[in-house]
Amino acid sequence: MSDPVNVSVEGSVGIIELARPEKSNCLSLKAHECISRARERFEADRNVRSILICAQGKHFCTGADLTEVKSKLMDARALDYFIAFGMEGFRKLEQSRLPVIVAVQGLCLAGGLELMLSCDVCFAAESAQFGDQHAQFGLIPGWGGSQRLTRLMGLRRALDLMFSARWLNADEAKEAGLVNYIVPDEELRQAALAYCQKIATRSRPGIAEMKRLAREGADMATDQQMRLERDAAVRALPSVDVTEGLNAFENRRTPAFKA
Repeated sequence: MSDPVNVSVEGSVGIIELARPEKSNCLSLKAHECISRARERFEADRNVRSILICAQGKHFCTGADLTEVKSKLMDARALDYFIAFGMEGFRKLEQSRLPVIVAVQGLCLAGGLELMLSCDVCFAAESAQFGDQHAQFGLIPGWGGSQRLTRLMGLRRALDLMFSARWLNADEAKEAGLVNYIVPDEELRQAALAYCQKIATRSRPGIAEMKRLAREGADMATDQQMRLERDAAVRALPSVDVTEGLNAFENRRTPAFKA
């Protein structure tokens, strides 16, 4: 059986491509393992500056592989491992020092939505539809969906989406704060790649630190948030990238970051 995920590098971009279109790219344990191994590989490669998650076929991902879930219902340890491994994998994507960009076409539902929510920036094709289907089948989110939806959409919108199991089109998802950019389907991958390539021209440590501040500060009180940012800014100012950036600004040229 071929891997459910294709892994490649294009320039400075590490690409994780869901490759099970005949199953609408539903997520098996093996798929989670492939995603985690790819993330670790990219984080260890100094030439990779961002990660792009995308998918083959008509749909991005319709959720967990429910056939696999059903096969584990009578094995509590196996079921717990499946849920815990997926949750931890998505958490590590969220915490990665690399920016994680996701490109979504067609359906992005349940576990697929949870994968999308763990990424930093979302490109949606015009065909994209987003929803949480768990309630429709008596399930509840297990890979962080209830928490990330609430943070991004607000409590009432998130509960409505989970209770109703309705789908949002790309425009609705953008208005709700789930999507950053909407592009024609045929331009999706290239638009997301171009964004990733633009990130590669920025300071790698600077981008990583901004992501850390935004993620870690989200649950802090305002005074703690301000201290977190102040300490990071003071640490960063003497760095070689800051020196290069200031010199480039002074001489009206494009910075050539070394880090």
